[in-house]
Amino acid sequence: MTRLRAWLQPAALLDLFVIGNLAFLAVDIFVAHSINRFAHPAEWIPFIFSIAAPLLLLVSAALRGHARPSLASVSGRERSARSLGLLIGWLSIIVGVAGMVLHLESQFFAQRTLESLVYTAPFSAPLAYTGLGLLLILDRMVSDSDPAWSRWVLIMAAGGFFGNFVLSVADHAQNGFFHPEEWLSVGASAFALSFTLMAARDRPPRPLLRATVFVVVLQCVIGLMGFALHVRGNLDRPGDVISSFLYGAPVFAPLLFIDIGLLALLGLYPKIEAARAAAIRAEVGGGAEVGGV
Repeated sequence: MTRLRAWLQPAALLDLFVIGNLAFLAVDIFVAHSINRFAHPAEWIPFIFSIAAPLLLLVSAALRGHARPSLASVSGRERSARSLGLLIGWLSIIVGVAGMVLHLESQFFAQRTLESLVYTAPFSAPLAYTGLGLLLILDRMVSDSDPAWSRWVLIMAAGGFFGNFVLSVADHAQNGFFHPEEWLSVGASAFALSFTLMAARDRPPRPLLRATVFVVVLQCVIGLMGFALHVRGNLDRPGDVISSFLYGAPVFAPLLFIDIGLLALLGLYPKIEAARAAAIRAEVGGGAEVGGV
């Protein structure tokens, strides 16, 4: 039970979040780059990185143990784990930024039009690596007991919701928002972006935290709806099933709403606990004052 509770600490859960996302990106990259059969050798880089990085992070987690991260740690094993995590974090940032530039070079930098931006390779998709790298660096440099940890996790989640907003607009603009329900993802991601940014401030009020939790959970519901609609749309396409899923609606894209929603809930948890503790202290203080009177 002690080991289980240690893995349920926010910092450990964030590590598992990053490891799971990097591993899943290997599948996503393989499907996306299979469309052109990995025509450019550079397209193999994120695929290989997404296979190697989770394995190295598991090694880092084993070396790190279950203690909270601390810059003052004198353990050589913890220093090695921290250095390995930081290295993977910086490499992930480089892979993400380079991927964004290469995606834009595929068409947008040549034509520099809004149409080329919409119909080019999804330029913001590689930034998932950048976001995961920043989360790794945060988790190695700031303790989850520090209020700055939850604030930066929420800011990163807000960045993810902004990415969902951009992807939803760009992807659905390709068919002119033919189905009215395609606007749901645009509006939902905009709401989530606003609420998570407000919740990221110092000592947000409890009603705002509760409203943010509701908005974030709604993202998960919309993600499931989008996944089902994308799958149904691909199954209704003429031709064989494999081609429909390769060239049709991206089935993994709506799952980003669930993914970023889980990250936002992880960042909200310390703030909710802090707000509840403050409320208890206020009640105890008020009761003691009344008793004294």
